[in-house]
Amino acid sequence: MIDPWSPRSFAEQLADVLRAKIDSGEWQPGHKLPGEVTLAQTYDVARGTVRAALDQLREEGRVVTFTGRGTFVTPEAAGTGNPDA
Repeated sequence: MIDPWSPRSFAEQLADVLRAKIDSGEWQPGHKLPGEVTLAQTYDVARGTVRAALDQLREEGRVVTFTGRGTFVTPEAAGTGNPDA
């Protein structure tokens, strides 16, 4: 979860949480992520924080966002957490 006392930004921490869901296989390639508002409410952060976290994951190639459709786990994200994969 998000630690308000951590020296790392909320966006970095949220990106870690979402990245872990992808890496663990909880969110498979093609999975549609919850919307920004839902993520903000779930993790008790601002919507801008969610956007910043999703930006990080997009830059890493783990998710892709389609306007009007949502944000999805990319096929390339499969196995990114395991260097032996």
